Amino acid sequence: MSDRPDGGQPLLAVRDLRTVFHTERETIRAVDGISFDIRRGETVGLVGESGSGKSVTARSLLGLVDPPGVVEGGEIRFKGEDLTDVGWDDHRGEISIVFQDPSNSLNPVYTVGNQIREALKIHRGLRGEAAVERAVDLLETVGIPDPKRRVDEYPHQLSGGMQQRAVIATALACDPDLLVCDEPTTALDVTIQAQILDLLDDLRTEEGLAVLFITHDMGVIEDATGRVNVMYAGEIVERAPTTTLFEDPKHPYTRALLESIPGSVSVDERLPTIEGEVPTPSEPPSDCRFAPRCPAAFEDCSAVHPELTDVGGHGRDHAAACLLHDDDFATEDDR
Repeated sequence: MSDRPDGGQPLLAVRDLRTVFHTERETIRAVDGISFDIRRGETVGLVGESGSGKSVTARSLLGLVDPPGVVEGGEIRFKGEDLTDVGWDDHRGEISIVFQDPSNSLNPVYTVGNQIREALKIHRGLRGEAAVERAVDLLETVGIPDPKRRVDEYPHQLSGGMQQRAVIATALACDPDLLVCDEPTTALDVTIQAQILDLLDDLRTEEGLAVLFITHDMGVIEDATGRVNVMYAGEIVERAPTTTLFEDPKHPYTRALLESIPGSVSVDERLPTIEGEVPTPSEPPSDCRFAPRCPAAFEDCSAVHPELTDVGGHGRDHAAACLLHDDDFATEDDR
């Protein structure tokens, strides 16, 4: 849906971000040295299985990591300022988040309008009739019919799709520059999911929003994003323009995700799966974390940690962290 804008400095520049959870038994390296950019007016995807570190990344960007978690290193540079240094308070309204399940995001004992007005009061200083009018405008912006009536309804009176639209309206109340969407369509049926994706794309083009779209669904990534980062066990293992990634995936993990999309095989074939589970990273990486599950792994994969390497050529922004693309390790037989 979205294309990468030309030129300009990134609105958000994440560099070597590390978020860890210190427990009594071990230190979990949930986000382990990831880097990516988002520019104004583009949608960037972050995709991977559950346990890859996607949601922790989202919470890290907004300073919402709860103890025993802590952002322990790296930079989150927003509008040129490193939020890990200056703090999030001055930018709290400029970055908003939409969580996965709208029924958990909305308070059931308050009307939808009340919850939007609360955000307007805290972040914009709006009260009274001005706040009510703005809440109605926001509900209309996200496509809720009869917003003047809906603004006084409770979440249980709305369908799942309308609830998610109300959550997005609340996120937009502060006129954010960056919208972080953490699995915003997972709890919705396919038809409503498509409507929400269209809504987000309209907001991107009309409002100039930058969007980080987090999901495990490669089909949604293809429809919703212009660039994508593939995440596994706390690390980004491949990044590319979305079209390039789908046409020419370089990392075995990315290939496995694409092969597991429903509809990618004929009806009489068994849908491929990725055997095993995402490991919990508790030590600094000394090998390829995907190697135990990788059909293309060879001996060096268990002893060498691969770094992101340019695999695009011709100036394309395409990189993969895999020894298959490192001439110092892989042979033609390995490839």
